[in-house]
Amino acid sequence: MSKLSKIALAAIAIFSITSSANAATTILATNDFVGISFWLVSMGCLAATAFFFLERGSVAPQWRVSITVAGLVTGIAFIHYMYMRDIWISTGESPTVYRYIDWLITVPLLMLEFYFVLAAVKKVPSSVFWKLLIGSTVMLIGGYAGEAGYVSAMVGFIVGMAGWIYILFEIFSGEAGSIASKSGNKSLITAFSAMRIIVTVGWAVYPLGYMFGYLTSGGVNVDALNVLYNAADFLNKIAFGLIIWACAMQNTSSRAK
Repeated sequence: MSKLSKIALAAIAIFSITSSANAATTILATNDFVGISFWLVSMGCLAATAFFFLERGSVAPQWRVSITVAGLVTGIAFIHYMYMRDIWISTGESPTVYRYIDWLITVPLLMLEFYFVLAAVKKVPSSVFWKLLIGSTVMLIGGYAGEAGYVSAMVGFIVGMAGWIYILFEIFSGEAGSIASKSGNKSLITAFSAMRIIVTVGWAVYPLGYMFGYLTSGGVNVDALNVLYNAADFLNKIAFGLIIWACAMQNTSSRAK
C-alpha cells in the first residue's frame, strides 16, 4: 500500500473518531488556558499517531513493534484527550477517571517500550517484560486510589512512589539496564539513556503535581494541576516515541550500509 493511500485511510479514520468525539462539543473560550492545553495535547497526539504509523515501514522489521506501540500510545491518548477536553470545557471539573484510564493503558505500554527496544537488537528474557509491567501497574493503581479517595492521599502517594522507584531501579541498575549497557549497540544505548531521562525527569511532574495537589494545605488547584499533567503527557508520550523512532532509523541506516 502506498504512503498516499495510508494517509487517506488514516484521514478517514481520524475524521470518524473526531466526529463522534465532538458530537456535543462546547465552544472553547479564548481565555480558558486549561481547555486550550487539552486541545494542544490532543492535536499533538493526533499528529504523532499519523507520523508513527506512516513511518513504520521505513524502519527495519525488528523495530516495527516499537514504532507501532509508540503510535498506539499517542492514538489512545488522542481519543482520551478529546473526551477529557469536553469534560473540562463543559463542567470545569478535572477528568480524573478518564485521565487514569488513559494512563492505565498508555503508561504500561511506554514502560514495555524498554523491553521492545532491547528485543529489537538482542534476545531479552521475559522477566524484563513482567517487571516493567508490574511496576507501572502498581504505580498507577496507587496514584488513582489516592486521587479518587479509595485510600488516604498519603497511602496512595507512597504506593505510587514505590512503583516508580522500582521502575527506575529496573531501567538503571536492574536487569533491563544491565542488558542495555552490555548490548554494544550505540544507537540503542543512546535511545535507552534518553528514555530513562524522560522517565526520571519527565515523570517527576506527576508525583510533584500529586503532592502539591493533594498533600499540601489549601486544597487542589484544579487549573494548575491539569495544565501540569497535560504538559507532562505531551512530552512524555510524544517525545518518548520520537526517541524510539530516531533510534530505529539510525539502526536501520547503519545496517543498510
